[in-house]
Amino acid sequence: MSRELTPQEAAERSLIKKYRKELWNPFIAAVKRYELIAPGDRIAVCISGGKDSMVLAKLMQELQRHTEQPFELVFLVMDPGYAPANRALIEENAARLGIPITVFRSDIFDVAYQVEKNPCYLCARMRRGFLYSKAQELGCNKIALGHHLSDVLETTLLGLFYGAQLQTMPPKLRSRNFPGMELIRPLYCVHEDAIIAWKNYNGLRFLQCACRFTEERDGAADGVGESKRQEMKLLLRELKKTNPNIEKSMFRAIHGVQLDTFPGFKFRGRAFAFPEAYNLRGASSAEDEAAL
Repeated sequence: MSRELTPQEAAERSLIKKYRKELWNPFIAAVKRYELIAPGDRIAVCISGGKDSMVLAKLMQELQRHTEQPFELVFLVMDPGYAPANRALIEENAARLGIPITVFRSDIFDVAYQVEKNPCYLCARMRRGFLYSKAQELGCNKIALGHHLSDVLETTLLGLFYGAQLQTMPPKLRSRNFPGMELIRPLYCVHEDAIIAWKNYNGLRFLQCACRFTEERDGAADGVGESKRQEMKLLLRELKKTNPNIEKSMFRAIHGVQLDTFPGFKFRGRAFAFPEAYNLRGASSAEDEAAL
């Protein structure tokens, strides 16, 4: 008679068995496609306490366990001012899932609450800086965040609809303020629905953002409140009803941007207006003209 699996063992097995196609395979695909991890890396996996960062931590543990190219992991939790019950939930989930977390404190929530315009943007930037600093202090050369495919697409729509720009969230980037540090997003090819399914299958309850602004959104009758990102999430959900492949199409589109068709673009912070961009392109081929 086989023994009953512990919650940790069940969660780990479901990652590479039941949800192999939805979680493990796209996670590995992102790591390889975007060259996110190299032998000898020391990576700080940043855990907010939510479902995304927790599943990232477990996937990174599994990869470390099975890879032939060794790398080190630190599981970093920043407490930006959580209520005691919320911090306790993070610690309980980490223990339940076998994630050895390192916790440090900051006053980000207190600062963000004082700002009326774009408090979430300020909070995100401050979090990033604190995480880079602590990770570097612990000898890490990379931080890993739990942004997934759905975040990527929502960010693309936000930029188009509200930022007047065509841009998206890259799978990795170098830090400007912390030389030698990189940010990686190993869940880049993982859909949020798969993370939710894994969470529910294992009967797990994770922390939400746990700040006043999120509580206002959750209490709004339309489910959006002041969150434009939530608005994009709901928009994509509606569009999928008539076009089930819309997210796949968008994801492919950001990998195949046709700069030759744009009247202007930016590269490395420099803007190229139409006349300069036009001259750089030179003469178009008959095939190009036919396509346009």
